[in-house]
Formats: sequence, C-alpha cells, structure tokens
Amino acid sequence: MENSKSEDESPASTTQMSVEEKFRIVRSVGEECIQEEELLNLLRKKPQPICYDGFEPSGRMHIAQGVMKTINVNKLTSAGCKVKIWIADWFAQLNNKMGGDLGRIQTVGRYLIEIWKAAGMNLEHVEFLWSSEEINSRAHEYWPLVMDIARRNKLPRIMRCCQIMGRNEQDELTVAQIFYPCMQCADIFFLKADICQLGMDQRKVNVLAREYCDDIKRKNKPIILSHHMLPGLLQGQEKISKSDASSAIFMEDEEEDIAFCLSEVNLKIKKAYCPPNVVEGNPCLNYIKYIVFPWFNEFKVERKAENGGEKTFASFEELIIDYEKGDLHPADLKPALSKALNRILQPVRNHFKNDENAKALLKRVKGFKVTK
Repeated sequence: MENSKSEDESPASTTQMSVEEKFRIVRSVGEECIQEEELLNLLRKKPQPICYDGFEPSGRMHIAQGVMKTINVNKLTSAGCKVKIWIADWFAQLNNKMGGDLGRIQTVGRYLIEIWKAAGMNLEHVEFLWSSEEINSRAHEYWPLVMDIARRNKLPRIMRCCQIMGRNEQDELTVAQIFYPCMQCADIFFLKADICQLGMDQRKVNVLAREYCDDIKRKNKPIILSHHMLPGLLQGQEKISKSDASSAIFMEDEEEDIAFCLSEVNLKIKKAYCPPNVVEGNPCLNYIKYIVFPWFNEFKVERKAENGGEKTFASFEELIIDYEKGDLHPADLKPALSKALNRILQPVRNHFKNDENAKALLKRVKGFKVTK
C-alpha cells in the first residue's frame, strides 16, 4: 500500500505518540463522534482500546468497504487500537442475503478477507471473528444479553433501527429482521468494544447500545465513531447499491472492458455524475476526498498546457477552490481520478489473478445472485 498511512502514524511510533496525537488520528476516522470527551478519556486510560466493526458478507466488495475500511483500520491500529472485525454471517442469513444460504454467505466472507489482505490492511492488531462460531461457542453469554436488550425495548424503538439492514420502517419485515437489531446491539458488549467504528447508516443501533447502558446503569458507554458513507456514482444515488454495478467501483473490477476497450474503472468514472463548479452532491469529489487523498496525500492532474498544465494538489481544500472557480474541469478531473483508483486497485487485481484460492473464491462469488 503506497500511502494510506501518514508518515507520523507508523506502529513503531505508537508508544511515543501523545494522547492528543492518538485522538487526532482516531477522531479523523469518523464523520461523527459520540462523545469526543469520552474518546479522549479512553485513550488516556486504556493502552489498547478495542474497536468493533462488522459487515454482512452479501456480495462483491465495493471500494468504500475495501479501501476506506483499510484506511480506517490502519489509522486505528497505528494509534494503538485493536480492531475486531465481526464477520456477520448469521446476520446476513437473518437478513436473507445470498438467499439465506449460509454456505454462500461464508464463501463471500472469505473472499472479503482476501481483498483486505491484498489491499494492504495491516493485520497485526486485527482479529476476524465469525459471528456463527463466536456465538455458538459462548452462547451462555450471548443469548441472555440479547434477551435483556429485547426485554427493555419497545417494538417501535427496534423498528427505528431497521436502517442498519438496508431496510426502512415501512418494509414488510420478517421476525428475524426485527430480532436483528437486538443482536447487533448485543454484539458491542459481547465483543467488549470500547469504540463502535461503523458507517453513519449504523448510528441508530449504536445509540441503542448507549441507551441500554443507561437502562442497566453502566457508566462506561461504547463510543460511537461513525464514518462517512460514499454516495453512488450516478446522479441522485445517495448510497452505493451492490445490485447496481454502475453505482460504484468494485475492488476487483477488471482492467479491460472488452465491449468498450476501456478499464471498468475508467468507464464508470467517465459516466459518473460530476457537474462543473458544483461540489455539493458530487460523487467524484467524494471519492477524491475520502479515498485518494487519504491514500496518496495528494491528487495529481495531468492536462495540456492550454488547460492549465500539470498540477498536484496538496489538499482537498486547494482542489475545491480550483473546481468551484472552474479552473479544474471534470474532463481533466475524471481521468486523474481513474488513474489514482487504478493504482490503488492494482495489487488487488494482481492477487485475484495470481493466487489460485483467491481466483476460485472470486469466480464463485461472481456466480452468486445478490438478494436484497
């Protein structure tokens, strides 16, 4: 991985790092933090806080899950945290992903781990835990916790958490899907997490966990560190959809698209919504801010002299100034973005071409039908 960690975030420097510096790094992961003072206090008192992140193995991995998670995990471990990644296979089954086929769900889980390894996730302080295995092995701890959370909450409060499954309160939910938020809330305590490091779409269940602490008079509440959610690439797509391949860059998108003689990445970025001079709601600028700059610490644009010549932007703020003024046009920004993304994804492509196990996993996953 080229530059997903800044020069002051190497693991070797963690012991010399001040609490304030650790806080700066950890806090940078989240678009929102509940509460900052609690986070600072945690970093003062605990040498290795436990961060929890989880995912449903539900299909191919898009760039937000692959690259953004790699960037965030590497930041957290560089600041002295231990990261527990919860492979929520039972949860995917409850949510009817992969048609509820647990074998397929677990195949997808193994494929996702392969991607993170290839993308450059530093696994030294990372633990992958399969929900089915952990819950079965410690059922006497888990299920009483789930039952207590369920007992203390009314159905409307649990229904408000449906967003965590990609559902809404108007959807016709199965009983399993109503049970799901109680289990995810329990995961936080079951894994002894100090920090819930998930997306903004998981915020409601994390808040439920803090409310549960009030119910049981528990003083130390889990800190919520919610990361940004990348939008889809097309106009009006507030979030990425795995069922719409054009809505995102996927981690092992092929270099060549035979029909168009372009890389899949180039073609998707070429078609992406990117209105001139407009920053708000611009997915291409989102990709640059949350993927390219954290990875390379710069954004390089190559263009003809009459269009302004080659320029390297040292910060997103500097880029925005040029873009809003019209000094940087989408026709120059898009090829530069494609080039940066292709550089990031190349090690993943190489891994899935050269490693027989990874290649077989990808072939199986591509053959699975994605179910909502």
